[in-house]
Amino acid sequence: MESETKLYDVIVIGAGPGGLTAALYASRSNLSTLILEKGLPGGQMNNTADIENYSGFDSIQGPDLSMKMYEGAKRFGAEHVYGDVQEVVDKGSVKEVKTSDKTYLAKAVIIGTGAEHKKLGVQGEAEYNGRGVSYCAVCDGAFFRDKHVVVVGGGDSAVEEGTYLTQFAKKVTIIHRRDELRAQKILQDRAFKNEKVDFIWDSVVEEITGEETVNGIHIRNVKTGEVSTIDAEGTFIYIGLLPNSDEFRSLGITNEEGWIVTDENRMTSVPGIFAIGDVRDTVLRQVATAVGDGSIAGNAAYQYVEELKESLEKQKA
Repeated sequence: MESETKLYDVIVIGAGPGGLTAALYASRSNLSTLILEKGLPGGQMNNTADIENYSGFDSIQGPDLSMKMYEGAKRFGAEHVYGDVQEVVDKGSVKEVKTSDKTYLAKAVIIGTGAEHKKLGVQGEAEYNGRGVSYCAVCDGAFFRDKHVVVVGGGDSAVEEGTYLTQFAKKVTIIHRRDELRAQKILQDRAFKNEKVDFIWDSVVEEITGEETVNGIHIRNVKTGEVSTIDAEGTFIYIGLLPNSDEFRSLGITNEEGWIVTDENRMTSVPGIFAIGDVRDTVLRQVATAVGDGSIAGNAAYQYVEELKESLEKQKA
């Protein structure tokens, strides 16, 4: 098949905001560009109700911004194919990108596979996943209308999604292992002012209980050791992220925690392989930073492909 033998200039793995921007910049530079994505274009933006910190929009729905970016990425001819990437093999001037059923070839690869939510690792979490345990308020919030839900975490996602849940739930209790939140002040202020939001400090979840669905959680105060039970019909977990980088560890481009390390051009230690967005070792993971990464990597990939072409031509001469 053509897709198995064609040599692309650039393959972008992942169609989040970074990947879509990288594809836009690469294809606009007249590079043959393929986007490989195993889910919906837009990545985690599809799970976000309101995006309020992306320049140019007072507020925009995550799925709407996803579609705008996707349309922009394809405007200059970038192709989009469903693909669950298993491995990238560096063969010098050519990279092999292996999916579960095909192998694609490219001169350069841009990795934008993002990150996924950390799990608590407590009893009941896996058992009730999808039956009261959730990692996405936008996806599942409407199922908890007029119910009491708990949100575990204290960062931006926990506080923002906890506040979002108040439009459905009768009460939202945010449980945090410290005595103060880590979220941005504007998000904290909204939560503190919301009469439906309550807080339990210095506490961790020990177990999620239920029958057919979640009906409560056991928590432990980390300072006193006291264990208590909270009746709740839902548990939303936001305790951090893990990089989606297992498929690339054989390249030797990750740090000990699995985040991909790059230079200022978003190139890894392997020439011609770039990384962008949430999977990268960076201090901030936002739509805006992913877009910035994508533009830098898309342009850097163009420079790399042009230099590679010149080098090959000199070798032939």
